[in-house]
Amino acid sequence: MTPRPSSSGPEPRKTTGKKTAGKKTAKAAEKPVAKKAVAKKAVAKKAVAKEAVAKTAIAKKTVANKKGAQKTATKKTATKQAAPREAVAPPRAEVAVSPALDAGDRERLLAGTHHDPHAVLGAHRVPGGVAFRAFRPYALAVTVLSGKLRVELHDDGDGFFSGLVPLGEVPLHRLLVAYEGTVQEVEDPYRFLPTLGELDLHLIGEGRHEQLWRALGAHPATHDGVAGTRFAVWAPNARGVRVAGGFNFWDGTGHPMRSLGSTGVWELFLPGVGAGELYKFEITRPDGSRTFRADPLARRTEVPPATSSVVHASDYTWGDEEWLAHRADAPAHEAPMSVYEVHLPSWRPGLTYRQLAEQLPAYVADLGFTHVELMPVAEHPFGGSWGYQVTGFYAPTARLGDPDDFKYLVDRLHRAGIGVLMDWVPAHFPRDDWALAEFDGRPLYEHSDPLRAAHPDWGTLEFDFGRREVRNFLVANAVYWCEEFHIDGLRVDAVASMLYLDYSREPGQWTPNEHGGRENLDAVAFLQEMNATLYRRVPGVVTVAEESTAWDGVTRATHHKGPSGFGGLGFGLKWNMGWMHDSLEYMGREPVHRKYHHGELTFSMVYAYSENYVLPISHDEVVHGKKSLVSKMPGDWWQQRANERAYLGYMWAHPGKQLLFMGQEFAQGAEWSEAHGPDWWLLDPEYGAAADHRGVRDLVRDLNTVYRATPALWRRDTHPSGFAWVVGDAADDDVLAFLRLDADGTPLLAVSNFAPVVRSGYRLGVPDDVPAWHEVLNTDAAHYGGGDVLNPHPVKPDAQGWHGRPASIRLTLPPLATVWLRPA
Repeated sequence: MTPRPSSSGPEPRKTTGKKTAGKKTAKAAEKPVAKKAVAKKAVAKKAVAKEAVAKTAIAKKTVANKKGAQKTATKKTATKQAAPREAVAPPRAEVAVSPALDAGDRERLLAGTHHDPHAVLGAHRVPGGVAFRAFRPYALAVTVLSGKLRVELHDDGDGFFSGLVPLGEVPLHRLLVAYEGTVQEVEDPYRFLPTLGELDLHLIGEGRHEQLWRALGAHPATHDGVAGTRFAVWAPNARGVRVAGGFNFWDGTGHPMRSLGSTGVWELFLPGVGAGELYKFEITRPDGSRTFRADPLARRTEVPPATSSVVHASDYTWGDEEWLAHRADAPAHEAPMSVYEVHLPSWRPGLTYRQLAEQLPAYVADLGFTHVELMPVAEHPFGGSWGYQVTGFYAPTARLGDPDDFKYLVDRLHRAGIGVLMDWVPAHFPRDDWALAEFDGRPLYEHSDPLRAAHPDWGTLEFDFGRREVRNFLVANAVYWCEEFHIDGLRVDAVASMLYLDYSREPGQWTPNEHGGRENLDAVAFLQEMNATLYRRVPGVVTVAEESTAWDGVTRATHHKGPSGFGGLGFGLKWNMGWMHDSLEYMGREPVHRKYHHGELTFSMVYAYSENYVLPISHDEVVHGKKSLVSKMPGDWWQQRANERAYLGYMWAHPGKQLLFMGQEFAQGAEWSEAHGPDWWLLDPEYGAAADHRGVRDLVRDLNTVYRATPALWRRDTHPSGFAWVVGDAADDDVLAFLRLDADGTPLLAVSNFAPVVRSGYRLGVPDDVPAWHEVLNTDAAHYGGGDVLNPHPVKPDAQGWHGRPASIRLTLPPLATVWLRPA
């Protein structure tokens, strides 16, 4: 990956609406809420009087501080006007108390530092009856409604309202809230029990909630028969958390959340808030300052550069049942896999997820690729990072549509028989001050040690893999994409940077682990947990590591220890970065020099079975001065295309799965840019050289067709018995040849001639049990743009042994070309 700095979006605008300042005491004027405009109280009382007719005698009585008041009359009135939940009057011995909040609770609510607002707001049994309390900044008056009971609460100042009603139990109630020019009847958020159960909180506390997204975040729901949205966020260092959004004019003062014990989770159910609402969490840090933060588990976001989270409810109906039913029929390393890597925003610039769904599956299916790999689709603020600096780990980027639109794209790919891999970025995250960095005022998702937290290359922060809640956040995220979006596999980015404490660090910039080594033991444990969890939960899934070192056991099972003493990391596949670098180095040399570097092509087979490999020609290799694939090749335009065709033929025959970045399938000459995507105009029939580019694309189509139909090329990718050299040391000829073998021994012979000359009658040793060989693919064919030097007829072996084999054949090898032959 090649990430770049991210940019932060604007803070949400606070909108107070049309308010006018009312008179406050000097002391109240110092309060945050008191500084906000409040309309005249008399106007409110008249508005409520019109809306809530005939206040009862109960509403007008002041019960507080009166001993032995007229209990009998009050009891009769309360009984007559009680809510549906009938209540019994309190015992005569009780002494009524003032319902108003004490100074401490008021101060904490105003300052946004109250950990349990539900304990003081809403309705509560107290001596003398039921105390009703509401915190409604900007309100002119608040009236409690319960059945026929209507009680106007006393204005205590600073947005607080209270009243004591001589009821024996707490009734169901609503609030009638008057603002300047309007009166609203609403539910009281502080009458509801927590929406998270004990099991959720236990699993969160243990760091084992594998469906964390179902517990945290924003979820439209019906709670106690009332529709609304439940909000929950993990912020253990916060002194207080409030919900702010369009529904409260971005002022969370009146919507404080409650802390749910020692888990660090804050929760609030807000009636009347539904899907599509914008929101953030207003967090009071340990030092008393405040910060607005996007929801770490938001499932939908605004379109960047806007940064708010969006309440989301999915109503998508999937149609890929047949795909899912057969996805696990064969493990990935024993099945054909040729992958087309796609950067969705630039593949066809301007298309949405749903528009892409009408074009991408058809294109990929036509070329015969088995899978697409999508460069990160998780939300990110800066498009120039290509998605590799994520701020919304649970949200597909809103640039192309909403989450259900992304599901539609995945669904259509599955229905076209195409698997979907997705790049996943658990190594690091950007420092944007509205996202994860010091989320609740202290290092939380990042490591507390600044040296461990700061990524040395990308200006980002590394996750604290040793913290169980952070591991849970990431493990659940991997599960989320596969379960909620039916993703078939995750390509995990930058694994090497996670595994080593000294990655890109000089001596003195890192601290050894407890054993004195440089391995990041926390990251190892995280990757093992992630892989084990994902493979257990999602049948047929595959994980792929972008790991560029010789770490032992990347694709070994987690419970099998290797020579290093570590269990395997548990990945299904690993990118073969060594093969990629070596082979491209070789191909970039002038043919006259290649014989001196022949080992760059053959060395990959020394370690080919140490892991389960993918051969990646990825986006990283065609940007930033590295040139596109065809432009890496030496020679004139014909030779460049011939070299690319020969290389692709060699690559598709080499043990391992294939990955090719978009644009390279038709020999785009320019480097890729996220600003405009592939140069599709090269394929336009009106363009003079279109046939040259179409020829390379036709070759890719035929490579995939023959590859998928030839089990010898994929069935035993990870077994030495699936490969045998014919000749690997013909450096002077720039030739190499090898056999690929199916489980039953059925062979395919692949021969590459990387010299710009025809080699006629070139003898190769072959098995003696194949009566004749038939050329099934030749990258020099005229319809690919080649010179059409072919072996058009079946080639029969003779008894002359060669290359240590009992028989041999003589072939015509075209220049700068690869040929494949199968038993005729």
